[in-house]
Amino acid sequence: MIVLRAKGVEFEVTYINLRDKPDWFLEISPHGKVPVLSVDDQPLFESNAIAEYLDEVVEPQLHPADPIKRARNRAWTDFVPTFAPGLSGIYYTKTKEAMAEGIEKAPAILAKLEEAIAAERGNDGPYFNGDKISLVDASYAPFLQRFAFVEAKLKTDILKDFPLLQAWSDALLGTDIVTGSVADSFEDEFVASLKRREFYVGTLFEEQSAAAE
Repeated sequence: MIVLRAKGVEFEVTYINLRDKPDWFLEISPHGKVPVLSVDDQPLFESNAIAEYLDEVVEPQLHPADPIKRARNRAWTDFVPTFAPGLSGIYYTKTKEAMAEGIEKAPAILAKLEEAIAAERGNDGPYFNGDKISLVDASYAPFLQRFAFVEAKLKTDILKDFPLLQAWSDALLGTDIVTGSVADSFEDEFVASLKRREFYVGTLFEEQSAAAE
């Protein structure tokens, strides 16, 4: 939805229960994953494929115009599946000890993105390429958003050694293009998922609830 919002496209959203996926959804999503974009009754699936399609058919283009720069942007979008576990490996953990292991491993991955921001941008940002949101921004924003939410509880301070990455995250979470892309119930649903899956960070939210009572 970030790409749709960045391009000013009007759209309707249908949310589903990922723990009980309806048959109609499974019929249009071969991989059983969200998001799925329906265009003229034709389903498109997988986030990167959807984003690339939208960038081909709807202005303004979010990819850089220069073909070399565009290819390098795509390469960093492809790095998301490596980057995401670097963050979720911190908070998708069952114990405090496992979280500590995730914190120890994360810098090696975070450093790569810190270096990428410095090398690819060549300006003051605040986004990956400069002052306009790109497909790279849209790809990383959901993972940075989730981490920022749990970081308020965990207080790992893992990004303190990566100022460019921290500033990039702050910029993305400072625009409604990103923050408005999730459901109003996002935080409640996310916390409920953490507790249901018995992750350590879920207990911190439980402690807050108990203190409030």
